[in-house]
Amino acid sequence: MSFAPPPLDGTTVLDFTRVLSGPYCTMLLADMGARVIKIEQPGRGDDTRAWGPPFIQGESAYFLSVNRNKESLSLDLKMPGGQRVIAQLLERADVLVENFRPGAMDRLGLGFGTLSIRHPRLVYCSISGFGQSGPRRAERGYDAVMQAEGGLMSITGDAEGPSFRLGVAISDIVTGLFAAQGIAMALLARVRSGLGQNVDIGMLDATAALLTYQAGIYFATGQPPQRMGNRHPSIAPYETFSAADGELVVAVGNDEQWRRFCEVIDKRGLAEDARFATNRDRVNHYDALRPLLAAALKLRPRGDWVTALKAAGVACGSVREVPDVLADPQIDARLMVETVEHVSAGAIRVLGVPIKLSGTPGTVRTAPPALGQHTDRILREDCGLSPAEITTLRASGAVG
Repeated sequence: MSFAPPPLDGTTVLDFTRVLSGPYCTMLLADMGARVIKIEQPGRGDDTRAWGPPFIQGESAYFLSVNRNKESLSLDLKMPGGQRVIAQLLERADVLVENFRPGAMDRLGLGFGTLSIRHPRLVYCSISGFGQSGPRRAERGYDAVMQAEGGLMSITGDAEGPSFRLGVAISDIVTGLFAAQGIAMALLARVRSGLGQNVDIGMLDATAALLTYQAGIYFATGQPPQRMGNRHPSIAPYETFSAADGELVVAVGNDEQWRRFCEVIDKRGLAEDARFATNRDRVNHYDALRPLLAAALKLRPRGDWVTALKAAGVACGSVREVPDVLADPQIDARLMVETVEHVSAGAIRVLGVPIKLSGTPGTVRTAPPALGQHTDRILREDCGLSPAEITTLRASGAVG
């Protein structure tokens, strides 16, 4: 089956980001066909190249997880030679993405205000902890801090226990998602206006945006949402239960599903109990309901419940470990695990592209790059430099 080129084919992105939020953003752009040139400090590169263990043949598993489909240019931005290279690359760039603290790119002469004058079509995305404005703009932003400062930790964990950070860097990841969305919208706007613009993404903003209905509960009641373990503040039952041999999640979304659920667990009397007749009733009488359901679900193995509940049209699932998820035939059918050949680590597995476009799909094309893997080719083909000029730049320390 033939497809049209992916939606960002022909788009060149200069990627000045490191760690997670920025690299996740630029990986999404690369998956959709953009050419992403990752600018990295000679001899060091992205901070996450050193994060581990685990390592695969010396390559950080963390770095490998979010840098596929990119090229690596090892370049010192503070050196005159490095600045000249960037100036040449900017002549053909469509997008610049950076996640330094506000003001850092300005000090390098690469701020939006400066570049937008010479390159008015450039879409310039700045990712930072607190955004480019406001009283906290200069503060550093790390995922764990943002999960705390953004309210997520206060609503995560058991009611009587400490706050918990989510098991993935959700603040970083959602920031990268919003950044990629903002860039795509700015590129679309450029089609109409001919002009680029600044896409300003703050991690605190992105994290606060995740609060959704929890913020809505506070707006409605004036009371701060509390940690509730795995239960839902507005739906019941909608949480984790222990079966005879493991945990499962039950998500009863309406009263009809509630009646079917009661039939499956052989507790039809609960469906007829006035305390539990509607979702509002079940939420209001949760403390009475929960022990009854827990006792019933404890009687049979998890697999039996999942099979029976799914057959009855009640949403449910096992609490699975990561290897079980990645081995799921559904994951395989959706191409959500792919294998690529890395220049030094060999064949590695990476996650696939979650956005499925029927006519212009994204793809996993190349492995994450080794540090400076594409430096000479970029300097030669994009900047028109001769071998002697490249040697001189390398000797000066401007390129790695």
